[in-house]
Amino acid sequence: MQSAIPFFTLAFVLMLAADVLVKLWLASRQIRHVASRRDAVPPEFASRIGLASHQRAADYTVARARLGMLERVYEAAILVGLTLLGGLQALDLLAARLAEGQMARQLLLLAMVCVLLGAAGLPFTLYRQFRLEARFGFNRMTPWLFVTDLAKATLVGAALGLPLAAVVLWLMAGAGSYWWIWAWAVWAGFNVLMLLIFPTVIAPLFNKFTPLADAQLAERIKGLAQRCGFAIEGLFVMDGSKRSAHGNAYFTGFGKSRRIVFFDTLLAKLNGDEIEAVLAHELGHFKRRHITRRIVISFGAALALFAVLGWLAQQHWFYTGLGVLPQLGGRNDAMALILFFLVVPVFTFPFTPIASWYSRRDEFEADRYAAEQSDGAQLVSALVKLYDDNAATLTPDPVHSAFYDSHPPAAVRIRQLAAG
Repeated sequence: MQSAIPFFTLAFVLMLAADVLVKLWLASRQIRHVASRRDAVPPEFASRIGLASHQRAADYTVARARLGMLERVYEAAILVGLTLLGGLQALDLLAARLAEGQMARQLLLLAMVCVLLGAAGLPFTLYRQFRLEARFGFNRMTPWLFVTDLAKATLVGAALGLPLAAVVLWLMAGAGSYWWIWAWAVWAGFNVLMLLIFPTVIAPLFNKFTPLADAQLAERIKGLAQRCGFAIEGLFVMDGSKRSAHGNAYFTGFGKSRRIVFFDTLLAKLNGDEIEAVLAHELGHFKRRHITRRIVISFGAALALFAVLGWLAQQHWFYTGLGVLPQLGGRNDAMALILFFLVVPVFTFPFTPIASWYSRRDEFEADRYAAEQSDGAQLVSALVKLYDDNAATLTPDPVHSAFYDSHPPAAVRIRQLAAG
């Protein structure tokens, strides 16, 4: 058993190094590719997007990629510090001194790690919001709003996350060898509950939602939804402009809480025909059962991960291989959860391009559905406006795009729509 310890440590180090190096290589490709095409608008967009807008998008893409490179190296350093350099071990000992009882100690450990990771990521969040986004004219958030958002998110996260964590820890301690099945069932139920309460309970804590006032547009949308067999309970406008100039629209909830939400910034940019076409695309995801399939896949993947966690939590080398000595006289369930969710992204990052390809396939299918239910030319017009207003690059690196992008590149997507 002892021989497995260095092997697992080596596997973790090699996978983390591969993760960082591949992502840095992809980002550098993206930067070079976009920068080299900065001074010429692609021919298919030349009549719709000016050179200044194209250059702004290129600069925005490059700036985000460079920041992402720094952030990935920083995150890897934090991960190594918490694991192999003894950070989690020290936090576990501190939690044992501060809290009495196994449950209290483990919940405190989880809370400390969450706070530490949140604090560690705060500098990049602040820079991205108040420097990078502001530089390109997207930031509309005030420091006070940022602080209040952070406070609300922390309180909501604690109110929802701590009880969930307590139930999972209780199951790990008392539900036997197959605790992970029950824990997965609790997690799945929690996610369904979030789908139910998010639109009406959680989202209004952060944004104001008002019924869509444009009666003519509302009738068009209801008619489209009826043609597509989509029952909606409300059309709402969200005050997204108080945080960002980016525009969006989304479906949320299910059953009686199902609603369509528009960012006010989106309504200001698109006309009625374009809005209908964009919503037809979103309805395409519903009609083609993309959302249902993704939920089923995510729940299935979660069950598999819980099964792996159930096995790893019993392996001594899993802890020691990541720089932690399990407490011999106490429960190590919280530590198992923390280690697992810290290192899973490292071992699963090679599957990223598969998930990206699957998502792009669904986007093409939703585009085709939108062209059938509305005007494909209006969807093209809307997409071009959104690419322009959101400073989305028109010339992504093909390899970077294949690895990361959940949506097809702009030129490919519009070419497919134009071809019918």
